[in-house]
Amino acid sequence: MATEVKVPTLGESVTEATVGQWLKKPGDAVKADEPIVSLETDKVAVDVPAPVAGVLGDIVAKEGDTVEVGALLAYVNEGAAAAAAPAAAAPAAKAEAAAPAPAASAPAAADDEEGGNLTLSPAVRRLVLEHGLDPSKIKGTGKDGRLTKDDVVAAAAAGTAKAAASAAAAAPAAAAPAAGPSRAQERVKMTRLRQTVAKRLKEAQNNAALLTTYNDVDMTNVIEARAKYKDLFEKKHGVRLGFMGFFTKAVCMALRDIPGVNAQIEGDEIVYNDFADISVAVSAPNGLVVPVIRNAESLSVAEIEKTIGSFGKKAKEGTLTMEDMKGGTFTISNGGVFGSLLSSPIINPPQSAVLGLHRIEDRPVVRDGQIVIRPMMYLALSYDHRLIDGREAVTFLVAVKNAIEDPTRLLIDL
Repeated sequence: MATEVKVPTLGESVTEATVGQWLKKPGDAVKADEPIVSLETDKVAVDVPAPVAGVLGDIVAKEGDTVEVGALLAYVNEGAAAAAAPAAAAPAAKAEAAAPAPAASAPAAADDEEGGNLTLSPAVRRLVLEHGLDPSKIKGTGKDGRLTKDDVVAAAAAGTAKAAASAAAAAPAAAAPAAGPSRAQERVKMTRLRQTVAKRLKEAQNNAALLTTYNDVDMTNVIEARAKYKDLFEKKHGVRLGFMGFFTKAVCMALRDIPGVNAQIEGDEIVYNDFADISVAVSAPNGLVVPVIRNAESLSVAEIEKTIGSFGKKAKEGTLTMEDMKGGTFTISNGGVFGSLLSSPIINPPQSAVLGLHRIEDRPVVRDGQIVIRPMMYLALSYDHRLIDGREAVTFLVAVKNAIEDPTRLLIDL
């Protein structure tokens, strides 16, 4: 008996998705509720589970196809797992006997077979080839043990997953023709998420009057507070104390004092929000995603850090939901974790402002007439000048700066 696998409900106002990657192949045994295909929506990737246990049958929707909610994706043949194994074994054995012994190959051949059931995304596959790694020797940290770009980069840095040298490479150098510089190209279709990001960012440039104002902040006191209390904080709350908790609290206080930065334009009206839903950019295997901390103004630093930590884990596992990404009144983007010194972030419509954080580095500054070394960070506030005046933008940024340079303000609400 064949059971249909259909596109599930994807979330409010989301009617279609793109088939991103089949995690199982026709003939593979599947368990009930085991993910078999990944769908890409405008915001997140959604894994579709097998409705029953059995063997994956015919695949109706191919990778890259656009499918609507309720559309047929594939069939699962119930109770066929036991029968499928012997049936598949004989043809496989014949094919193996008939085929000539393959020559040792480059890491490109180590995609699916050598590492067991490895399925590599185009981006991960490209990194594996570039670094000459054996994917079967890399431990995957993505959902169901799948490899992510971070896993490959880490393995390349550690040098622990080098692919075995090919037989051709072992031959005398004179016998091999001189290899010229590579001019290879690879075409990879943009994911639905990347297409949506590109579209929305371009719309922001076209529709908003974007302007960015900058400041810098002395991180000395926050660093000292974090160093002093991080062990007690982690022991009590079970989460590490980072800088995002401080910045989120500082932003919430500044948004309360400068409500226009937390507002948005709808038609010919301005909508002011009495709550602060803070979007935070976190890294995921397919790129940056922006889940939302709801009512951040009412949360403690510990609760904010726990929420961000949960988002980071879900992003890595690919389990962020549409509800996690929905809404948001203001965005904090921390490019400093990747080493960015200074940038001008672009707002995420319909939001009207975004705060960009950058790396911390020691710089000479003047304090009390003396040149001293301090850990400094550049802050960048990009905003829609149609709604937010320069005075409001600068006042907001100075309020964040003052709260970070004197964290006591966060405690006594100044």
